[in-house]
Amino acid sequence: MRRAFTLIELLVVIAIVAVLIGILLPTLGQARLSARSLVCLSKLKTIGAGVSLYFNDFRDTLPQIKGPLPGGGSAVIGSLFAGTSGELPFYGISTIGADKRPLNRYVLSYEPKEPQAGQPRVELDAFRSPVDRGARNTGVPIPQFASTDSYYDLVGSSYTLNDHDLRGDDFPTLVPRQPDGGGGMMPYVRNTARTWMIGTHPIYNHDQGGDRGSIWYHRSAVEANLLFVDLHATMRLRVPKGIVNETSEYSFLP
Repeated sequence: MRRAFTLIELLVVIAIVAVLIGILLPTLGQARLSARSLVCLSKLKTIGAGVSLYFNDFRDTLPQIKGPLPGGGSAVIGSLFAGTSGELPFYGISTIGADKRPLNRYVLSYEPKEPQAGQPRVELDAFRSPVDRGARNTGVPIPQFASTDSYYDLVGSSYTLNDHDLRGDDFPTLVPRQPDGGGGMMPYVRNTARTWMIGTHPIYNHDQGGDRGSIWYHRSAVEANLLFVDLHATMRLRVPKGIVNETSEYSFLP
């Protein structure tokens, strides 16, 4: 006669399977996160290739465009360097779309067109990171925009320019500030392999000493993918707490 499994044996098998799943799931989760991080880094390198082409037309000048200021006038807005229109109704972020953001035509194989009235915005996957988790605190004093699940949705790109250091907007770095709100050529960069140029938004997690809660790559630590002035890119660099403009791995300062 065949002997069937007893209830105890079946429960033991189920317990063993549950233990194996518990062991494997974190590993699989980390593998998926690593794969997404690599895709993010690949997109950053593609953006870097576009910047190299941009430099051919605008020597040593990062892509920049003016946007309107809430108090009147206009100034170069770092978030407008590339990508598509966002949700934030300030600085031209929701009104200056993919057709006007200067780096787009150097990264894409086509020139995006402004959508007609009533149509959705142009989606540009080249500027959307697969690890973009937004921020718990954007620093915007309006409840609707105080947090976000996606910087790509909020400002039109998962990536940002190094246009100011962590002390705030009054301390420009690679995009100078002119009295009329204009920009200009990059200043002399002492070490092009250490000064980052474009990165994922968590690099500004501690802007002005705050904490935006932009945890994209790790359960608790803040990390960022960075493209440097010499056009090499590095994945998952640790972003320390506080106003730390220079670490052993990168610098905000030219």
